[in-house]
Amino acid sequence: MTSLAHQPPQIAKANGIEICYEIFGDANAEPLLLIMGLGAQMIHWDDDFCRQLAARGFRVIRFDNRDIGKSQRMTGGKRLTPVELLKLRFLRIPVAAPYKLIDMARDTVGLMDTLGIRSAHLVGASMGGMIAQEVAISFPERVRSLTSIMSTTGNPKVPPPTREAAAMLMAPPPATKEEYFERFAKTWKILRVGSFPEDEAADRGRAERTYERGLNPAGVGRQLRAVLASGSRKERLRNVKVPTLVIHGTVDPLVRPEGGKDTAASIPGAKLLMIDGMGHALPIPMWPQIIDAIDKHAHGAAAKAA
Repeated sequence: MTSLAHQPPQIAKANGIEICYEIFGDANAEPLLLIMGLGAQMIHWDDDFCRQLAARGFRVIRFDNRDIGKSQRMTGGKRLTPVELLKLRFLRIPVAAPYKLIDMARDTVGLMDTLGIRSAHLVGASMGGMIAQEVAISFPERVRSLTSIMSTTGNPKVPPPTREAAAMLMAPPPATKEEYFERFAKTWKILRVGSFPEDEAADRGRAERTYERGLNPAGVGRQLRAVLASGSRKERLRNVKVPTLVIHGTVDPLVRPEGGKDTAASIPGAKLLMIDGMGHALPIPMWPQIIDAIDKHAHGAAAKAA
């Protein structure tokens, strides 16, 4: 096999905004879009993770969501307050937001349009899973298969994050570069749950790369508002016909395991893979299991459609 093509990051006009994307793998392979989570740049889909997926016969496309990394920064939306969260939780008063998950789903479809991709396999992590679900609901003809990882339906009955994970989400942004690096390591230690020496050794390099690409704390706040303002997809997920795989960790502190179970229960025929000891992260030792599952699911869906 020839070495897999890798196109460096480029900027596309999608849904009227600029989206930064990067492609791994053969131009004629099955297109597979990786959609990242809240406040996470596309490089959180690790380079080697992308290469390993590409080696399974996919044209892997990762991108920065709006308001993060090198994609366009939006405006508006104040920092979320605990009062708003309490109103949402107990009074069901929705949070105001400059944009919602449906807009981010349109960004995804817009990127596919620009790249000339009629339909693709979608793999979304956390908020990315919510965006992928929204694409499958609203633009079903664009989705070959759906893999929703450590995500949820927006159903308010799903248990909230652990206190520690919630505090991390609401913490004010770090003031200095060093503080950012410290916060990065601490955040991933909370999210990964347990000891992952390989990942911990890589954290500093990951933090530096993220920092160099540019931070946008206000954008993270707007993304969080988008999630909270979008409400529950549970009812609408019943109409999803695309082959769906739900992957979730058994010890996820941020999107609790019930979130994954609720997603699988809401989508007809969805398969559920619970990964023992996995938190809210994609730790290196768990890649083989995750990549195998995505590969088998997407290629299985492609074979059925053929």
